[in-house]
Amino acid sequence: MLDIALLPGDYAVCRLAASSALPPDLAGGLSDGDVVTVSWTIDGVSVICPAARAPAQTETTWRCLRVVGPSDLALSEGLATLVDPLAKARVTVVTFSTHDTDYLLVPAVRLDEAIAALDRAGHRVRT
Repeated sequence: MLDIALLPGDYAVCRLAASSALPPDLAGGLSDGDVVTVSWTIDGVSVICPAARAPAQTETTWRCLRVVGPSDLALSEGLATLVDPLAKARVTVVTFSTHDTDYLLVPAVRLDEAIAALDRAGHRVRT
């Protein structure tokens, strides 16, 4: 199964207006282990970042899990093997992927349940 690392600190999932520019404090200066991802669409700008750097208020505090090691883009079931046990445990999940690996965000208040579900599915979560 997969090794998963719990990133330090809280995360935010924000939505900005479609015409929004990326706030300058999101670019660069990441601490070790931090991750920021931005997606622009016709409908808006989505930002996932450490909560302390959030460009907008959010209702939910999230924790971020990172699949350890480079992922094999040819594997079709990698992310599904993580999302499925969380869905069965009724834990909300937000995912995103980079060229190197996959990330999952779970509500901070459900972190223990998420880790237990992933553990039962055979994954190893490093906290």
